[in-house]
Amino acid sequence: MRYMQVSGRVLVCDSIDRAGIDSMKRAGLAIDYKPEIKANELVATVKDYDVIVVRSRTKVTKEVIDASNAKIIARVGVGLDNVDVKAAEAKKIRVINAPEAASVAVAELAIGLMISLARNIPRADAETKKGNWIKKDLMGTQLSGKYLGIVGVGNIGRHIGRMAKAFHMNLIGYDPYPINKEFISETGMIVTDLNTLLESADYITCHVPSTPETKHMFNAERLAKMKPTAYLVNTSRGEIIDENALYEALKNGKLAGAALDVFEVEPPTNKLLLGLPNVVCTPHIGAQTKEAQELASIVIAEKIIQILRGVI
Repeated sequence: MRYMQVSGRVLVCDSIDRAGIDSMKRAGLAIDYKPEIKANELVATVKDYDVIVVRSRTKVTKEVIDASNAKIIARVGVGLDNVDVKAAEAKKIRVINAPEAASVAVAELAIGLMISLARNIPRADAETKKGNWIKKDLMGTQLSGKYLGIVGVGNIGRHIGRMAKAFHMNLIGYDPYPINKEFISETGMIVTDLNTLLESADYITCHVPSTPETKHMFNAERLAKMKPTAYLVNTSRGEIIDENALYEALKNGKLAGAALDVFEVEPPTNKLLLGLPNVVCTPHIGAQTKEAQELASIVIAEKIIQILRGVI
C-alpha cells in the first residue's frame, strides 16, 4: 500500500509485529524501536518524539506525558489501563488503540476455556501424563443446548455469540449500551438485565472494560445469584471479579468452575484461587496470536498515518 508521505518520529516502547513498523517506515516516519525501554529512560527521551507506541508493558504515566511533546499515544491492543488518558487529554494528545484487532483471538480463547471446563481437559491431560487412567472420574458436560450468558455484547461478545451458536448454545446477553439489533435477530439472543442473566446462564463469559463502575462487578452477592452448576469465564479484565469472593464460591460448591485469563494483579498472587482444582488459568493470552498481533500493528500504523495526514 502506498501512502502520501508524512514526517515525524515514532518511539516504539514494546515488542510489536514487524508489519506495522514497515507500514510506518514506508509512509516516511522515523522509527526508534526500543522494546525494553525503562521508565526513567522513557521520561528522559520522550520529548523527542511525535508518537509513542506501546503494548501493555510500558506505563504511560502522567510523568511521561508531562515530559512529552507527542501528538499521539498508540496502544497496540485493546485496554488503555497502562495509559493516563486524562493526562493525555489535558495536553490534547490523541490516544488510540486497536480493539478490533483481537476480537477473534479473544473469542476463540473464551470458547476454548469453556470447553476446557466442560470436559475437564486440563486435569485429564495432567493425570494421563502422570500415568493415571482416571476416565471414570472425568464425567463432563456438553455445550450443546446450554445457555451462555454474555456480559458485554461488543465486538468480542458478538464473535463469541456466533461461535457459540455453532455449538447449538442458547444466548443471553446483558450490556448497559444498546446491543446490535441485527446480531440479536441473527442469533436469537435473549437480552435481559444482569441479575436475570446470572440466575439463568450455564456459562457466563465477561467482556467489559475496567472502570470504577465495573470494579468487582462480580462480587459475592452477584456470584451467589449464579447456578451452583454454572461456569464463569473471564478474558476481559481481572478487576471485574472479586477474586476472594470467587475463591469462596468455588471452594464451597456455590459455583462449578471458573476459567481466568486475567487477574486483579498480574502475574497473579492469589495462590489459593489458582490452586483450586475447578479453576483453569492462562497468563493473559487472549490477544496472543500471530494473526491478532499482526493485525493490531497494522491497524495502529494505519491510524497513526491517517492522523498525521489530517484524515482522521
